[in-house]
Amino acid sequence: MSLNYSDVFPADRTAAVNVALEKTFGNAVISEVILLTGGLSAASVYKIIADNRPYVMKLDIPHAYTAADPFEKVTRAAAAGIAPPLRYKSVKAGIIISDFIENKPIRSIYSGSVLAVKLAEAVKKIHAVPYAVPGADLKETIDHMLAGFRRNHILSGPIPDECLKRYEKVKMLYPWQDTDKVFSHNDLNPSNILCDGEDVWIIDWDTAFVNDRFLDLAGVANFFIHSPEQEAVFLKTYFGEVNDYKISRFYVMCQISRIIYAMMMLQLAAQAKPADYAHDQHMEGVHLKDVGSLLGSGTLSLATYEGQFMYGKALMNEAVQQMRTTRFEDALLSLDSR
Repeated sequence: MSLNYSDVFPADRTAAVNVALEKTFGNAVISEVILLTGGLSAASVYKIIADNRPYVMKLDIPHAYTAADPFEKVTRAAAAGIAPPLRYKSVKAGIIISDFIENKPIRSIYSGSVLAVKLAEAVKKIHAVPYAVPGADLKETIDHMLAGFRRNHILSGPIPDECLKRYEKVKMLYPWQDTDKVFSHNDLNPSNILCDGEDVWIIDWDTAFVNDRFLDLAGVANFFIHSPEQEAVFLKTYFGEVNDYKISRFYVMCQISRIIYAMMMLQLAAQAKPADYAHDQHMEGVHLKDVGSLLGSGTLSLATYEGQFMYGKALMNEAVQQMRTTRFEDALLSLDSR
C-alpha cells in the first residue's frame, strides 16, 4: 500500500506531484516522503523512497513552456554524468525528480593529491557541458553586491576599507572581457558537491550559466585545496599545461571568490539581524580556519545570523590577508602585462 502523502506536499501542487510520481514510478510503493529543504527558497526538496530506492523531488516555480527551459541546465548536466541521473522533468509543473545520492563527505573519502584530481575532473566535466546561455556580467554583479554592502553599513573600519580599496585595483586589472567562457556552476560550495564513495556529483544548478572558467576553479579551491602541492595537481589536472598567467589568474580569482562569498554572507546576516541589534564591528582574530572548524563541528551554523556574520568576516579577513602578499602583487603584474 502506498504512503498517504496528501499532507506532505502543498495542496496546490498535489495533483501535479501525483502525475509526476505516477509517470516516474508507475505502481511502485512510495513508502516515505521527507522534506529536505524549504523556507525562504522558492523551491522545496523532498527525499522519496519508491520500492526501497531513494530519489529526490524538487518542487520549483511552475513555468510556461518557453525556449528558456529553467531545467535545461540540470538536464544537460545529468546527461554529462556530473549531476545525478534524471528521472522526470516538467517545466510547466515545476517538478524534477532525480536519483538520491547517499552522500559521503568527499574529504572523508579522498585527501591530498587524489582529492585535487577528483575535484578538477569534476570541474572539467561541468565546463564541457554544451550550453550557451550567458548570465549576468560578473564584474557588474560584484559591483552590485559591494554597493549593497556599503548601503547596509554592516561592517566598517580598516579591514573592510582595505578590502574594497584592494578590490578596486583588481577590478582594473582582471580580464573580465575575456571571451573564453564556459558553462559554469557558479556556486561550488561543499553542500553542492556530493560523493557516493567513488564518483563526484554536483547538485543545485539554479545559478549556472556561461561564465569565467576561473570562478568555478577558485570556488572549489577555496573550500578544498589547502597546500601548494594540491594546487599544482588541481591546476595541472584541469588545464594539462599550466603557465604563470593561468596560475596568477587563478590566484586572483580565489580572492575575488572570497569577496563574493563574504558579500553574500554579510547580506544574509543583514537581512537576519535581530531588531535593534548592533553589528559587532570587531574583525581582528576572526580567522577562516577557526570559523571553518566551528562550522564543521556544528558549533556555528550558516542558517543563523551569527554564523553568517562570522563567516562573512572571516572570508573578508582571508581575502585581505591574501591580497597583502607578494604572490598576489606578482599575480596582478602578470595580469597587467598580458
